[in-house]
Amino acid sequence: MSGVRVAVLDDYQKVAASMADWAGRLPGADVRFFPDHIADQDALVTVLEPFDVVVAMRERTPFPREVLARLPRLRLLVTTGMRNVSVDVAAARERDVVVAGTRGSAGTTAELTWALILGLVRSVAADDARIRAGRWQEAVGLDLDGRTLGVVGLGRLGSRVAGVGRAFGMNVIAWSPNLTPERAAEHGVSLATRAEVFGSADIVTLHLVLSDRSRGLVGEADLRSMKPSAFLVNTSRAGLVDQDALRKALEEGWIAGAGLDVFDVEPLPADHWLRGSPRTLLSPHMGYVTEQTYRIFYADAVEDIAAFLDGSPIRTLDAT
Repeated sequence: MSGVRVAVLDDYQKVAASMADWAGRLPGADVRFFPDHIADQDALVTVLEPFDVVVAMRERTPFPREVLARLPRLRLLVTTGMRNVSVDVAAARERDVVVAGTRGSAGTTAELTWALILGLVRSVAADDARIRAGRWQEAVGLDLDGRTLGVVGLGRLGSRVAGVGRAFGMNVIAWSPNLTPERAAEHGVSLATRAEVFGSADIVTLHLVLSDRSRGLVGEADLRSMKPSAFLVNTSRAGLVDQDALRKALEEGWIAGAGLDVFDVEPLPADHWLRGSPRTLLSPHMGYVTEQTYRIFYADAVEDIAAFLDGSPIRTLDAT
């Protein structure tokens, strides 16, 4: 294990070193932590060229075929989570680079979804700014009890979000391309059509996996069909929503607002239109950023590296 060089990318909060026993599990390895995001491909290749192992945080740094081809020393790429559309797993396999994943924490993104929903309907961020400016009680909040929550995607996360909605006394309806009445009934949710979800819900929350089929799924017609008093919440992937249509919806007031934890470019550039957009509550992709999740991510990453170096890779990802 001596001499192995490990790069840990996108350690934004500078906590990765403290979240796992890197030295104890990987004695003799040279582990370097990089807190700053490296967006430029040439710069990324220059930084990573000396490393045998790279640990990537979710989809923050893409590893397409052209980047992998320029990293001849790379032997193992670990991604947090067991799915990463930003890694070309097939190209990695062709170059004999093992791609491994980690476990995660199930509830964190669902919890942030509700932080955004509550922040929107009760104007939490705006009220905080108002009171600091010496103002008092200018907004009227929205009750959740008796309102309709529309859940797009009733999988592991969507079903958790739906359960909280029911606890708040909301009428919860759900739709996704493959959702069945039986699956909806399992979670005490009413199966609805796509048109019913967008047209009747007071809050629409997205919980689909981004794929070629789902990219741009929420378009102008969906947003225009929403009630002017309704909110859209997206903690899944920005690519699910047509961003041009979303911009129009917010700027022209088709909807009351949007709570967003995911963006088309991350970190969000200083000149991005959303920084000045009205009717928004923005979170810097914090859905999975919790201490418990990080401890699982990084402990599993260390375990993946140790197993690989012992000749028995674990949690390997297949090309899809």
